[in-house]
Amino acid sequence: MHGHPTSSGRFRRATTLIRSLVAYHPGLFAISMAGAAVFAVCTVGSSWLLRWIIDEVIIPRFDNDSFSVSQTLIAVGLLMGLSLIRACGVIIRRSFAGRAQWRTAQSLTDEVVDVIVQQPPQWHRQQSPGDLLTRAGVDVEASVAVMAPLPYASSVILMMAIAAVGLISSDTALGLAATAVFPILIGLNVLYQRRVDKWFDIAQGELGVLSAAVHESFEGVTVVKAFGAENRETERLAIIASRVQSARIAAIRLRSLFEAALDFVPNMTNIFLVVGGAFRVRSGDLSVGELASFIYMFTLLVFPLRLIGYALSEMPRSQAGFDRIQNLRLSPVMSDPRALFIHNNDELALHSASIGYDVNNILFENVSASFAPQSFTAIVGYTGCGKSTFVQSLAGITPILSGSISGPSRLTSFVFQEPFLFGTSVRDNVCMGREFSDGDLRWALEIAEADFVHELPQGVDTIIGERGVGLSGGQRQRIALARAVIQRPKILILDDTTSALDPNTEAKVLRSIKLRLPDSTVIAVASRPSLIAMADQIMFFDQGVIYGPATHIELLVQNEAYRGLMQAYESPADSEETP
Repeated sequence: MHGHPTSSGRFRRATTLIRSLVAYHPGLFAISMAGAAVFAVCTVGSSWLLRWIIDEVIIPRFDNDSFSVSQTLIAVGLLMGLSLIRACGVIIRRSFAGRAQWRTAQSLTDEVVDVIVQQPPQWHRQQSPGDLLTRAGVDVEASVAVMAPLPYASSVILMMAIAAVGLISSDTALGLAATAVFPILIGLNVLYQRRVDKWFDIAQGELGVLSAAVHESFEGVTVVKAFGAENRETERLAIIASRVQSARIAAIRLRSLFEAALDFVPNMTNIFLVVGGAFRVRSGDLSVGELASFIYMFTLLVFPLRLIGYALSEMPRSQAGFDRIQNLRLSPVMSDPRALFIHNNDELALHSASIGYDVNNILFENVSASFAPQSFTAIVGYTGCGKSTFVQSLAGITPILSGSISGPSRLTSFVFQEPFLFGTSVRDNVCMGREFSDGDLRWALEIAEADFVHELPQGVDTIIGERGVGLSGGQRQRIALARAVIQRPKILILDDTTSALDPNTEAKVLRSIKLRLPDSTVIAVASRPSLIAMADQIMFFDQGVIYGPATHIELLVQNEAYRGLMQAYESPADSEETP
């Protein structure tokens, strides 16, 4: 959130905002402005036409009891023609302003999404999904809100300039009194903007916090219900929502005071003009038509002047939304770890690599290891020793801190322990938008022992709900595994992927992978003896040191910590598949 800028700083920010928004589709905005200019000229022209009609057509009818058919027809024709041109200006202004507004919104959304998809996984881990959704939705809509009234507000400025000349030329005293109101109304608008912008900043920021909290609550709904935390979660969201509400109420309260003042000033001015104008007509300084034209012109400007206020009132909200979008757009794109891979079609290898969360929290230093093509490697270690971070570095999900990695990185499939499934069909979740035949799909599901999908109501076309909420943990893991193997990857990395499966199903899955993906190099985080026993080689992690690659027997003989871990694995009964 920015501080409170000075008037000149606020004006610069507003002009920068408008210039930035208009730059996306200047042609549409220019056409809208042209329509607004036509509307402005016709509006002022209608007051001059009204004066002529009153003085030349209506007054003679009462004063001289004369009636000119030709003049009446001319007056009607001019009035209808001017009204038609004015209506065309309104249509052009509104339609093209709307197009400019929402095409700009589309362009901003595209830019936000482009920034989000360009960032690598480690950037996304530092962000709130709810806040990112807010920036791509609510903030974009807020940013372009000022574009709708802007052409009309611009036409009002043109109307004011033309009308000021007309009012003063009609009667200097009344004209100066009427035009003096214009800067007062504009001053009220500026004062309002200065007071309200901080509340819109606060509201927009808190709305992002609320979206993030709601997204988090929906994602963790099963945990919330399992621990009976509904009331606590409701209170937490209510507190955040109350902050949004308080900021918006403060802004609306200021807006109400501002609109009351906008009503009061022109109404009092109108009373003054009627009274003062009556005296001027009585003295012969003004004709009835000139006074009617005078008051009509001033009245016509009062409501459009409020549109300037509306445009200015939208400015703080648009500025707050645009600032949040700019903060995201200007954030540097973090380097993609996969771009640092040394690509080859041979074995996957680490070369003097340091792996960790950051330079102050290094898990493994100066690691050199290789994984032979078509081998099966088990990654073993105590909880929290860095197994997941290690395999994520191999897949280019987490960056290495130094050294290098070589291998066929673009042909790597990774399966997480907690699989993410989209709220679409089984087919869409496995194929991920790529074209695979029914035979390929069936082949992948067979490897993953996911034949249960054929028993679903619509088989592989069954919609499984957001995050696969209608499936068990083991079923979700098997669909995620099928998604990985259907790619026929060179490197298949399993991060404790079969933890929710019973031992028999796990053994079937692993045997299928070895038999039916003979060209794949498999690296699996293991926590069960059955998986470890199937591995060609094992890497054991213990207190920041990596032992191996070696065979299971070699590690049992050489490493006491490994023997202790194997005894711990074998003592409890293997767990059944999670419901």
